[in-house]
Amino acid sequence: MREIEKIWLALEIGNSRLHWALFIGETLYSAWDTDYLPESVIQQLAECQTLDDLLEKIFPPHQKIREDWGNWGAEEENTSSSPSSRPPLLIASVVPSQTAIWQTYPNTRVITLDQVLLKGMYSTLGIDRALALWGAGKTWGFPMLVIDAGTALTFTAADANQCLIGGAILPGIGLQFAIISQQTGQLPLVEMQNFQSLPPRFALNTTEAIQSGVIYTLLAGIKDFIQAWWDLFPDGKIAIKGGDRTLLLNYLQALYPEIAPRLIVEPNLIFWGMREIVMGDE
Repeated sequence: MREIEKIWLALEIGNSRLHWALFIGETLYSAWDTDYLPESVIQQLAECQTLDDLLEKIFPPHQKIREDWGNWGAEEENTSSSPSSRPPLLIASVVPSQTAIWQTYPNTRVITLDQVLLKGMYSTLGIDRALALWGAGKTWGFPMLVIDAGTALTFTAADANQCLIGGAILPGIGLQFAIISQQTGQLPLVEMQNFQSLPPRFALNTTEAIQSGVIYTLLAGIKDFIQAWWDLFPDGKIAIKGGDRTLLLNYLQALYPEIAPRLIVEPNLIFWGMREIVMGDE
């Protein structure tokens, strides 16, 4: 990476939200999430001339980066990588319609599957899965299994030779609750924020019966995949990311305390994968 590109932004366009990261060289300075932005706002971002202007529009107001960034920017204002210049934006997206909109932002680079150096990838592998696995493996070593507890729950693994073994995809916990409500006549929508502890396994009301059915079968499936991974690679590592990672980790701790402590919890795996690609351009 050239010196003038020392500051750069990463954007992961997920199925439900936008995930942002601000890098200074190899260092992740800050990461945050936002809702999808209207096309009119994205057009306004394209007109921003400085990083300060851009962060003003995309950074959540309740977080404190602005004060910290202002202090850092004041120290660096005379360098070519200061907030007075607009940084490059690197995008990894699983939503093609959103990708097209964001490409109106100047100095944008969309990361594609052929830029990830994993061996044995198939053409329809999601860029999010590939980057998360690449980032985790390059950070903690291969063999590596990544569990992404997002809108979809995915398993993606590579062996010690950095070759894709494969994985699996199923509806995430929130999506399972939504589907069972939408596709039935009388079953209610279960709100995830209403329960943080494990429900009774044998429930005596409809809401808890749905919770029990979804959660216990999901956790049993996760445990089965983890055990199968360790049967293949006894020393293989496992990293977990995604919006439901903390909830699922708490459940796993309660049910399978021998498993939970061995999991690497890291929400920014995709950004680590993007960083590997950017730094490989040097």
